[in-house]
Amino acid sequence: MSDFILNERLARDSLPASKLGLCELRLLNDTRWPWFVLVPQRADIEEIYQLTPLDQTLLTFEMGETARALKQLTGCAKINIGALGNMVRQLHVHIIARNKDDVAWPGPVWGVGKAEPYDTNSARALISAMIQEF
Repeated sequence: MSDFILNERLARDSLPASKLGLCELRLLNDTRWPWFVLVPQRADIEEIYQLTPLDQTLLTFEMGETARALKQLTGCAKINIGALGNMVRQLHVHIIARNKDDVAWPGPVWGVGKAEPYDTNSARALISAMIQEF
């Protein structure tokens, strides 16, 4: 874990929320969707299968807990979970709260419009509320 370095783009596009057992939980800096990213704190990992079996289990658990907490917090219609990695190779998992009135519904959120960053207070409030749901 000591060799783990967060990808520059992930660092630039998201805000730190918490460190979990395996992952760093980060809030994507875009107010259009409540959107968190889990980044396993392991060096040189691009794919889930590259994690040890125990880390795969931890990742699955943390994905489920993050999805549950986000659904509870937002009351959204649907939770989207994805680990694409086409633009940022470092393994990371997107967990996004979706609603029928969001600007991308029912399609994917990637490539839709321009990100609308959080102000500091709004980001802190959402992160705090999310952490309380854990």
